[in-house]
Amino acid sequence: MNWSLSFEPLLSWTFLALVLLPVALLAAIALWRRQRGALFRVGALLALTLALFNPVLLDEVREPLKSVVALVVDRSQSQEIRDRTAQTDAAVAELKTRLARFDQFEVREIETGQAASADERTETELFNSLDSAFRDVPPSRIAGAIMVTDGQVHDVPAGNGPGFAAPIHALITGEEGERDRRIRLENAPRFGLVDKPVTMTYRVLDSAGEGETVSVRVSVNGDLVATERAVVGQPTTLEVAVPNAGRNIVELAVEGPADELTPANNRAIALVDGIRENLRVLLVSGEPHAGERTWRNLLKSDASVDLVHFTILRPPEKQDGTPINELSLIAFPTRELFVEKINDFDLIIFDRYQHRDVLPILYYDYIAEYVENGGALLIAAGPEYAGPQSIANTPLMSALPALPTGDVVEEGFYPRLTDVGQRHPVTRGLEGSGQEPPRWSRWFRQISVNNPQGEVVMKGAGEQPLLLLNRTGEGRVGMFLSDQGWLWARGYEGGGPHVDLYRRIAHWLMKEPELEEERLTADGRGMVLNVTRQTMSDEPGPASIITPTGKRLQIPLASNQPGLFTGSLEADEVGLYQVANGDLTALAHVGPVNAPEFADVISTEAVLRPVADASGGTVRRIEAGLTGIDLPNIVPVRSGGETAGRDWMGLRTTNDSILQSVSRTPLFGGFLGLALLLMAIGAMWYREGR
Repeated sequence: MNWSLSFEPLLSWTFLALVLLPVALLAAIALWRRQRGALFRVGALLALTLALFNPVLLDEVREPLKSVVALVVDRSQSQEIRDRTAQTDAAVAELKTRLARFDQFEVREIETGQAASADERTETELFNSLDSAFRDVPPSRIAGAIMVTDGQVHDVPAGNGPGFAAPIHALITGEEGERDRRIRLENAPRFGLVDKPVTMTYRVLDSAGEGETVSVRVSVNGDLVATERAVVGQPTTLEVAVPNAGRNIVELAVEGPADELTPANNRAIALVDGIRENLRVLLVSGEPHAGERTWRNLLKSDASVDLVHFTILRPPEKQDGTPINELSLIAFPTRELFVEKINDFDLIIFDRYQHRDVLPILYYDYIAEYVENGGALLIAAGPEYAGPQSIANTPLMSALPALPTGDVVEEGFYPRLTDVGQRHPVTRGLEGSGQEPPRWSRWFRQISVNNPQGEVVMKGAGEQPLLLLNRTGEGRVGMFLSDQGWLWARGYEGGGPHVDLYRRIAHWLMKEPELEEERLTADGRGMVLNVTRQTMSDEPGPASIITPTGKRLQIPLASNQPGLFTGSLEADEVGLYQVANGDLTALAHVGPVNAPEFADVISTEAVLRPVADASGGTVRRIEAGLTGIDLPNIVPVRSGGETAGRDWMGLRTTNDSILQSVSRTPLFGGFLGLALLLMAIGAMWYREGR
C-alpha cells in the first residue's frame, strides 16, 4: 500500500482566496491585539478552511515493473571456430538459469549473426541488435546488457558510450594466446583490360609476429598462375594478367601454421571485370545493294568496335578512261590488310562479295589459314555466292560451312528458328520468335546450299538452311544465306530484331564468353548462390558444389528456357564456392568479399573494454570451472550504486510501477467533518459569551 494526502477543494481556488484572505487578516489582527477569544476564532477559521479544502487520504495499489536485461548472443561465423560454440551455449544456458531467479528482471535474448542476408553476415553487429532490443523500453527500466561473444565486434559506438545509463558486461569466448595467419588485399582494381596486367597490393599478417617469409599462391578463375614470396607484415605488390572479358576471380592463398585458428582467412579474393580493348573488324562489301549499310551502321554504333570498311566499286580490270586525278577512290590495300595485318583483325566480314581479281587467289588461302588459327569470318551471301565468281570457288572453300548449289530462291518466307536455334545463345529468345508465324517481316531471297556443316540455327524457304554457325580449326565461321536482313532494319512489315541478331552473330564469332553454347556460370547474390548452365543438350544433370569449408553438395538444375538451366543454393558460409557440371567448372564468391568477419578472428577483450568501462560494466573471459564453466555472480543493484566487482556483475533495478487502483478516504467529510466544524464554532461562541 502507498498512502498519500490530497486536497480536493469544494470551491475554486480563486473564490477561496477571496473569502478566506479577509477572514485570515481579521484573525491575524485579533491575535496581534490579543483580543479575547482570538485563539478560538483562529481555530474555527482553520476548521472552516480544512472543510473547504476537503483533504482526502489516498491509498494506491501499484504493481512494480521489471527491469529489462538484454542477453546478446554472438552467433557469427567466427564463433564457430573450435569450441567457441560450446562455450557460448554453456554460458547462455547458465546465465538464463541465474537470471530466472530474480523476479525483478525481464530477460530478452537476442541472437545475432545468423541472418541470411549478406549485409548482416558482413560484420558482427551486436550494438545494433542491442538498440533494437531496447527500442520500446524507457531508459529508467534498462537494467543492462550481457554480451557473449569472441570480442570481435564491428559496430562499437563512437565515444564508447552505450546510449543508456546501465552497465554493459561482456563474456569472451575463446582462449588466450590464440594464433592465426591471414592475408589481406589492400589495393585491387575493379576493372582491367583483357590480356593486360593489373597491379594489386596485399599483406600477410600473423598474430605471432612479423618478418617471416611465406609462399603465396596466385590463382585466376581457379587456375594457378604464380607462386609469390611475401614477408609477413610488409605490403607486397603483385601483377596479374586479366584472361577473360567479364568477371574474373583473382585468389591469393597463403599456407597457415599448424596451430592457427582457422584457414578461412588464408585466402583473399579480388573481383576484376575484364574489358576488351576495341575489337577490330574488317568489312569488305561487294557491289552496292539495298542492305549495304546495315552491317556498317550496326558496327559503327558499337563503341567497342574499330571498323575498317571497304566497298569494291571499281575492279582493276575496269578501264573507262577516267583521269586518275579525277578519281575519288583509293586503291584497295590488299597486301596490308590480308597479309601484313590480317591477324590484327578480330573479325572479317564479306558482304555480298565476289571474286573479281581484286584479291589475288593466294590471299583467300591466307584468309582460310587465318580462320584455322583462331580468326573469325562471316559471309553475308547474296546472289553472287551462287554465281560463277563465287568465293566458294576459291581456296577459301576449305573454311566455308556450305557450298552453293547454284540456285537462288526468289519467294517470300518467314525466317524461323530451328530446334537447335531455339537453344543456341545466338538466336535463343529473339523477340518475335515465340509465335507462329514469327512476329517479324518476311524475306524474299535465299541462296541454296549443299551439305551444310556446323549448326543450322535459322531456316528459310522450304526448310533450307538460312544461318549457319561453324567451328573450323581454332576459328569460327558464320554464313548468312540471304541479303534481305535490311528489310528488318527498314521496318518492312513491322521489321524484326536485326540489331540483336547481327550483334550476337558478330560477338559469337569473336568468342564472347556469354554466347558460348556450353557454358557454366555461378554468381553470389547476397547469401544465395545462383548457377546457370548454358547447353545444347536436353538435360545437363545436377551441379556439384564445394563450399569454402570443403563440404560437397549437389543442386538440381531446372530448365528456364530452351538451352538454359538454372539452380540456386541458400548458402550458410561466406567465401569461395566451386561449381562443376560435366567437364565445366566455375567459381563464385558468396557474401561480402573479404568480409571483416574473418579479417581478425582472435578472441579479444580490448574491443569491448572501453564501452564496458564507460558504462560501469566489466569484460572477462569465460573460464573453465570444476563443474563446467565459471561465470561471475549476478547482483541486482539500485540506481547510483556500483555495477561490477571482482567476481560479480551488477544489473540495475527500477522503481517504476503500474497504478492498478486507488481508494479515497475524505478526512473532513461526513459527520466527522461537521462535528469538528460545529465544535470549533461553538467553542468560539462559548468563549465570546463569557
